[in-house]
Amino acid sequence: MPIIASQFSPQGLLSNAHLQTILASKLFKPSQHSTTRERLVLPDGDFLDINVSKYNEGDVVAVFHGLAGCVDSPYVQGAFNTLTARGFSPVLMHWRGCSGEPNRLARSYHSGASDDIAWFIHYLSERFKHRKLYALGFSLGANALLKYLGETGDESRIQGAMAVSPPLVLQEGANKLNQGVSRAYQAYLLRLMRRQHELKRQRYPQLQLPEAGKQLDSFWKFDDALTAPLHGFEGVDDYYTRCSARQFLPHITTPTHILCAADDPFFTQAIFPTEEELAPCTTLEIASKGGHVGFLHNRQRWLDSHVAHTLDAFRHRAN
Repeated sequence: MPIIASQFSPQGLLSNAHLQTILASKLFKPSQHSTTRERLVLPDGDFLDINVSKYNEGDVVAVFHGLAGCVDSPYVQGAFNTLTARGFSPVLMHWRGCSGEPNRLARSYHSGASDDIAWFIHYLSERFKHRKLYALGFSLGANALLKYLGETGDESRIQGAMAVSPPLVLQEGANKLNQGVSRAYQAYLLRLMRRQHELKRQRYPQLQLPEAGKQLDSFWKFDDALTAPLHGFEGVDDYYTRCSARQFLPHITTPTHILCAADDPFFTQAIFPTEEELAPCTTLEIASKGGHVGFLHNRQRWLDSHVAHTLDAFRHRAN
C-alpha cells in the first residue's frame, strides 16, 4: 500500500508536537560523528562543502539537510551514526552558504534547488563508481530531493531514497508558519536566514544584494523579496508553485519512502498526497505524532534508527 500508518507512537509529554520538534533539536542530541570536510568547485564558479564519514567503505548515502541546517544538526549526526552502524558511508552536501562561509554567487539555495542535487549525485556516482548510491533528505532537503527524483525519473542514479518531513506544498507551509504558535519557528528561522544573507552581502558588496531587514518577518515576504528574484522566479507565488514537490511525486521511479507526522507544526495535513498521486515505488508513512523532524520515543531518537532501517531494507531488496 502506498500510504501506511506509522507504528511510531510516543507517550506522555512526547505526544506534544512542539516538544517533539524542540527536544529533538535542542536536548536529545546524538553523539558527534567523525567526518572529513571537503570543498567541491561547481561549474558556475561557486562551491559546495561536503562532509564525508570517516567510517566504512560501504554503499554511499547522499544526505541533504533542512533550512539553515548543517553537518552539526542533530538529525544529520544521528543519521550518520546509525547509517555507518549498518555499513553505509554517508556524505552530507551543505547547501550553498550553509557550511559556515558565505557562497560566492548572488544565488544561494531554496526548497527546489534540485540542480545542485543533480550535480552532487553525478559527482558521487563518478567518485564511488563501484558502490550503490542512496539518498536521504530532511525538511527542505527532502522536498528538493523528491523534486529531483520526479524530474529525473528513470535517469536517477539512486537505488533508494528517504524523505523526512518534506513540506510538499510550500504555500501551505508558509501559511502554517505564519499562524499561532508556529510563528515562533518562523521567527527563529528567519533570524538565521537574515543573518546568513547579511553576512554574504557584507562580504561580497560587488554582488549588490538587497538588505534582509526585519520587515521581512514572514516566509512569504522573505521569499518574495529575496529567494524568488535571486533564483530566477517571477515572485513568491511562482517560486512556491514550481518548487513544491507534491506535483513531482507521480513521476518518481526510484524506490522511495516518505515519513511525515500528522501533527507537524511546519505544515498542515493538506500537503499529503492521495494514493493516486504516489508512484507505485513510493510509500508515504504517516505518524499521528512526531512533530517536525522529531520522532522521539522514550527519550530515544527513533528517527535515526528508522532512517537506517528503511535504507537498509531498500539495499536488501536490491540484492
